[in-house]
Amino acid sequence: MKLKLIILFTLLINNFSFTQTSIIIETLKIESKILNSTRNFAVYLPPDYNTSIRSYPVLYLLHGYTDDHTGWIQFGEVKHITDKAISEGKATPMIIVMPDADTKIPGYFNTIDNSWRYEDFFFDELMPYVENLYRIKKEKRYRAISGLSMGGGGTMVYALHRPDLFSAACPLSAWLGPLSIEELKKSLNNNKGILKTQSKKDYTENQLKMYYNKHNPLELLNTVSKSKINSIRWYIDCGDDDFLYEGNSLFHIKMKKLELNHEFRIRDGAHNWTYWRNSLPKVLSFISDSFHQY
Repeated sequence: MKLKLIILFTLLINNFSFTQTSIIIETLKIESKILNSTRNFAVYLPPDYNTSIRSYPVLYLLHGYTDDHTGWIQFGEVKHITDKAISEGKATPMIIVMPDADTKIPGYFNTIDNSWRYEDFFFDELMPYVENLYRIKKEKRYRAISGLSMGGGGTMVYALHRPDLFSAACPLSAWLGPLSIEELKKSLNNNKGILKTQSKKDYTENQLKMYYNKHNPLELLNTVSKSKINSIRWYIDCGDDDFLYEGNSLFHIKMKKLELNHEFRIRDGAHNWTYWRNSLPKVLSFISDSFHQY
């Protein structure tokens, strides 16, 4: 009889553990006063979220140009990859927040004339809202940011603008934006790409210079203190066949010259989801080390 009870109890425990599963919610919305619009976002909740009372570290995972908050879900297989990393002990359970930066005006920054303030929305509305909605640890050491392409550039700039908020930053195949003011002017005049929605107005030389200096990661390395940059663990990853290879390499070289701590990886691959799916497990492991005592 005792043996039967032990077997039954073991089966119940195993069944309970088996039924624990992560959750993806991709239909979440927030009303933004800053952007005067409804914004979409998605979250990944780890397998034990609904069966525990603990709070979790958080990763803000940014999509690329032409994608939205579902990009990492649909193409990046974030659920499968994160579940596997957690189950294998290569990543700590965490909450992943995926915002939408491709509605109306694409991009993660405020516009040149400040008429569209996405970066302000991200820090002043989205982040506080999400971190109060879910059981998220709010200290710097438990918060990380990563993203691909346009989101990789957003990762660099957000971490350099707010080094007080992130313990780790992992830009993947990052678009650094125009690498000179002349390139910025050309991009605006061509009415193409991420900056095309900002090309309808004439901007002063001073406006362009201020915008460039504030949003070019290479320039920001000159203005943000070394101690603040080094308070973040950096993991920079770009494929050897990626058309954005130059900008990522320049960022690495400049960090090296300034003696800034970072990890730089060049792997075989191009600017595509195959590469980024292979990058994600490494990112999850890297930021998990940041969340722990390393």
